[in-house]
Amino acid sequence: MATHHGKEGVVKAGSNVVGEVGSFTLETSADVVEDTQLSDATKSFLAGRTSFSGTLEMHYDETDTAQETLTVGSSISFTLLPEGNTSGDQSFAGSGIITGMSINNAMDAVVSRSVTFQGTGALAKSTV
Repeated sequence: MATHHGKEGVVKAGSNVVGEVGSFTLETSADVVEDTQLSDATKSFLAGRTSFSGTLEMHYDETDTAQETLTVGSSISFTLLPEGNTSGDQSFAGSGIITGMSINNAMDAVVSRSVTFQGTGALAKSTV
């Protein structure tokens, strides 16, 4: 079983690498509906529609073109590469809408930016 260090991760907005990324989260989920019959002793369920969302955490950099495209309400295409960007590495790609952005400025820290997105359509899992 292969494991990977977080420093290998890469995030792309369109074809541009987003600079200063410190972490990202990708969440996937599926709706379920109960289909238990009255006479069943245990509940049973059917899988429904799937969805995905995520968060990007980065150091604030107003000169980074890719970072500047991540504005609330905008549609983006993205690729999340948890293993890196070399041949054979796994990738997750899709489209989404930026649903939130916050900037954190503390006296004793690097200014940071956090961006949340809601996926639209399917999430594609593949390799580079």
